Amino acid sequence: MKKRISILLIMSMLLTLIVPSIVSANEEEATITILGTSDMHGRIFPWDYALDTEDSDAGYLKVANIVKEVKSNNKNVILVDAGDTTQDNSIELFQGKDKNPIIEVMNDIGYDTWTLGNHEFNFGLDVLDKAVKTSNATVLAGNLYKEDGQRAYNAYKIVEKDGVRVAIIGMITPNIPRWESSTPDHFKGLEFRNPVEETTKVMDELKGKADVLVGVFHMGLENEYTDFDGTRSIIEKNPELDAVVMGHAHSDVSGEMIGDTLVVEPKSYGNRVSKIDLKLKKEDGKWDVVEKNSENIDTKAYEADKELESKYNYINETSRNDANMIIGTVTDNFIENIQVLPGIPTAQVEDTALIDFINEVQMHYSGADISSAAAFKNDMNLLKGDFKKKDVANIYKYPNTLISAKVTGKQLKDYMEWSARYYNTYKDGDVTVSFNPEIRGYNYDMFSGVDYNIDISKPEGQRIIDLKFKGQPVTDDMTFTIAVNNYRFGNMVKDGYFKEEDKVFDSSLEYADGSIRNLIVKYVTENKEIAPKVDNNWKIVGADLNNPLKDEVYNLVKHGKISIPKSEDKRTPNVKSLNVYELQKQGLLKDDVKEEPKKEEVIKKEIVVKEQSYTVKNGDVLWKIAKKFNMDWKKLAEYNNLNNPNLIYPNQVIKVPAM
Repeated sequence: MKKRISILLIMSMLLTLIVPSIVSANEEEATITILGTSDMHGRIFPWDYALDTEDSDAGYLKVANIVKEVKSNNKNVILVDAGDTTQDNSIELFQGKDKNPIIEVMNDIGYDTWTLGNHEFNFGLDVLDKAVKTSNATVLAGNLYKEDGQRAYNAYKIVEKDGVRVAIIGMITPNIPRWESSTPDHFKGLEFRNPVEETTKVMDELKGKADVLVGVFHMGLENEYTDFDGTRSIIEKNPELDAVVMGHAHSDVSGEMIGDTLVVEPKSYGNRVSKIDLKLKKEDGKWDVVEKNSENIDTKAYEADKELESKYNYINETSRNDANMIIGTVTDNFIENIQVLPGIPTAQVEDTALIDFINEVQMHYSGADISSAAAFKNDMNLLKGDFKKKDVANIYKYPNTLISAKVTGKQLKDYMEWSARYYNTYKDGDVTVSFNPEIRGYNYDMFSGVDYNIDISKPEGQRIIDLKFKGQPVTDDMTFTIAVNNYRFGNMVKDGYFKEEDKVFDSSLEYADGSIRNLIVKYVTENKEIAPKVDNNWKIVGADLNNPLKDEVYNLVKHGKISIPKSEDKRTPNVKSLNVYELQKQGLLKDDVKEEPKKEEVIKKEIVVKEQSYTVKNGDVLWKIAKKFNMDWKKLAEYNNLNNPNLIYPNQVIKVPAM
């Protein structure tokens, strides 16, 4: 017994020596988790008020449950947001309240930092200042300065977790003066400095103050307009950054390494929550990051937080009631088929009643000769029946205002050429028209008030042909007024297409709510009935899409055998034309396709097409077209490889052989 007791005493003494050393070792390790959201755009509930439908992978209420889950497994969690928070999805209805409900929700969830986004400036500094003052999260925008040379907002916040000092550095895109140039009061007294240089300055300030450096930037990965407004540029100049949470581009980046810096972006609307785990060890009194892991958590499988759902139910009810307010009647569908093929939006390859309607509203209230508008959504449409207020948000996504300006014929054509860059150049064998992957759909404008063709066989800058105003060719010295949204006007001024002093109308000065959305509501309310009308004032030419295997290719797409390519970030659809010769080489088409013609044959064929071509109009039949050119319709059908001469369709290009 004595011997057993002695052994136990010895073991006890050994344990007292061993256990403290184990605890000490654990104290020299830590795991810090960064959770990041971005571009929530007014989403509190998983609901899209523009469509009045559930949005199952959106909203702060879903984010809240993810945050709770992660925090239950790790006490060292830091929660950040990368901006574009207080705009869209009808949240503007609550901007006049003492407390912005978006900020209240963020306070409830427990955000540590909030980096401002460009859309935070859409409503003016008074609205923004109120949001900032009521935010419990530290508001970051380190490259914004006041006139006295002091920073307008914090550049960083140091959060300590388990003895580890984590610096969260916030920078914002410097392009707000470009986008808000028509409303300079929205950024009055603010200077937007180079975020690359300002990040470097902050890194110097943080020396000796922080163990971990995390950027939360409202900028996409690549530069947008300059060589210093993208996240990659910041990291390349500041490789000491351990990790970065991006915003602005709406991209799904779950973990990209740029040097030793881990980069994530949580898509948009709350579709994802980015999670970064940083494992650290402390040696010789210094913490070092020894391991980095990340994932983008999909919110679709999570429920909305019930407590917050109840607290903010008034937001949902008010927004839905406003969305469903009937303001008029739509007499018929504006676009019968919103896609030419799955993945190719109709509104961006042909003139539609929908874009014509938006331009009609803009010309009506501005008094402009010409108007331009973009398709902000690939599936936008107006359907027969009640015209509800939510339909306006569906066809016009952004709270832009309306501006008109004086332009010369040369300025107009240069602007139109800028827009026509959206299309890829036609190649022989193409059976679809496709879009430049570097250009967003919201930067492709379609024009009313002029007639024109876009020749996509020509290089950029030479595509606008047959440009006429009221039947007369447009010359460089003509003058017009053109209606555009304030975002486009700002870009055109910055890039030298328009002049600020040539502005002649600004809806924000003419109406209490001068947004284009509100002007559409006003127009529909005044006219009561809205009917689809297409003036067919423009079309795409220079592309012979009528290859004998076109129908087979289209059927393969419709049956899911071939997919229309998207841009790498999935935001731009239809970025590469389907080409029969390429599909043949890939083994996706039968082998009896005619061989790709030799270069000299293509050139010869293109010359013939350019010499004589005819674009089919509503009501046309082939024999009438043939008669216009003193030809036999059978010869015309054979020349165009028409399997069924009775099946021709509007906007189809019929080639006429040179006589």
